[in-house]
Amino acid sequence: MLILQRKSGESLYIGEDIQVTVVSVEAGRVRLAIEAPRSLSILRSELRTVMEENRNAAMGSTAPTDLLSFLSGIKGHPTGNTPPAAPTL
Repeated sequence: MLILQRKSGESLYIGEDIQVTVVSVEAGRVRLAIEAPRSLSILRSELRTVMEENRNAAMGSTAPTDLLSFLSGIKGHPTGNTPPAAPTL
């Protein structure tokens, strides 16, 4: 893993065609702007995890109740017996 320090307004490149710019740093949160080819999928890690768990549940390797338990642990997810809405990509 490479760890870099960047200030607001500074960028870094990944390969030839991906640019990541620090937009702002406020109250412990970092806002990033990512310029990449449209053919490249960019997902937040929690969305990718949910997609993998959903895929496993659909294939029968994860019970639906396990998926609901997993989703209820994600910050901001409503609790209760209401199934989650599918993520929009």
